[in-house]
Amino acid sequence: MKTNITYITAVGLHVLIGILVYVNESLAKVYFFAALCFFLYRIILSPNHLKTFEVLKACAYFVGAEVLFRTTRGSISYEAAKYLVIVFMVIGMFYKGLSGKGYPYFIYLMFLVPSIFVASTTLSFDANFRTNIAFVLSGPVCLGFAALFCYDKKVSIGQLHKVLLYMVLPIIANTIYIFFYNPSVREVISNTGSNRDSSGGWGANQVATILGLGMFIMAVRIFTKSPTIFLKALNIVLFSAISFRAIVTFSRGGVITGIIAIIVFLAMYFFKVSAKRKSEIVMMALVFVFSMVATWVISSTQTDGYIDMRYANKDHLGREKSDVTTGRGQLFAEELEGFMTHPFFGIGSSRAKDARIEKDGQGVTSHSETSRLLAEHGMFGVIILLILIFKPLEFRSRNKSSYFFYAFLCFWFATINHSSMRLATPSFIYALALLNVTYEKNTIHRKQLK
Repeated sequence: MKTNITYITAVGLHVLIGILVYVNESLAKVYFFAALCFFLYRIILSPNHLKTFEVLKACAYFVGAEVLFRTTRGSISYEAAKYLVIVFMVIGMFYKGLSGKGYPYFIYLMFLVPSIFVASTTLSFDANFRTNIAFVLSGPVCLGFAALFCYDKKVSIGQLHKVLLYMVLPIIANTIYIFFYNPSVREVISNTGSNRDSSGGWGANQVATILGLGMFIMAVRIFTKSPTIFLKALNIVLFSAISFRAIVTFSRGGVITGIIAIIVFLAMYFFKVSAKRKSEIVMMALVFVFSMVATWVISSTQTDGYIDMRYANKDHLGREKSDVTTGRGQLFAEELEGFMTHPFFGIGSSRAKDARIEKDGQGVTSHSETSRLLAEHGMFGVIILLILIFKPLEFRSRNKSSYFFYAFLCFWFATINHSSMRLATPSFIYALALLNVTYEKNTIHRKQLK
């Protein structure tokens, strides 16, 4: 009961934070520094056996809050969340060390370096070398440090659920902020393109990505952390609210990624639980699907059917669009061409965007980390991808305990292929897949023989 009250209080607090930040955006800076001081305090003063847990909670919170801080200009820099994840992970390494078996991620970090030297000779004269390099490498470096720290670190399943909770709380605040920023979706929708106004005034792709993560975490809580009717209802309402705002951004990638992660998680969770729990999951799934359908109907009504056209790949006049990827396919092909032209050392960090500025006059950032790694890193990019894909699978072959593993891995892979690594989200979610999850055993009480 105490845990439920704490959860409800935390949700209520973050609803209030979302409202206050909307009313006065300067409070976002206070929010940022208050959160930073709180988590640094917790990490430094926590007992040694809780250091890993506190580091993960700190990272999770800033990953969940990243888009809200960007939207409200509350953080100290655009890439603050990625840098903070790196800082927290380094602090964790200082206290808890590293697993020797995670050495491939050290190799991965080393293989990012050559592209910097290549970029020093290939970037145009007008390009800001430091800014461009930091922009494209902050995500991959964040992933490398997070993976190094998390690899084979033991956490209980209860602690992992708490980490996910710390990630979704600021997403709830972000959702409330968006509702106040844009209370009437119908007024800002005039076509089927991604919509900045319905996304809280920030990039629809990033907002949909973080809200898709919120959808996934709330779905997990509906099926695993809702013991009472009230909590089930509360979590379904929160899931529906986050889903609605994700859908009406008109950016499909984050929504589809969230749904994929939910399906994969439910499949793994269903086969791990007892027969009694299976029947409960089936019943809950029916309610869950109904809430999803209702959310979609409301979204369709609020957008006058434009959202149906968007997911059917049609424009606002109902005409079929020629490119379902909205230009991403062309970017992917261009970057593969860059790899074929420079297969050994690649074209250099940030050169893919720089080349588009020279050619088209505007630097469209890559949406696929896969093609960007190949183009900018050459054969080093191939090895990096092999490490990122096969090292977790090798870890899984020895440790099959976590029912989150495939959901986390799918979320990471889908995200980096529709939103690249603009956010710290895919880096941290990938690292969570590498945790050694343990399960609390139920204590058996036996009567003493007399």
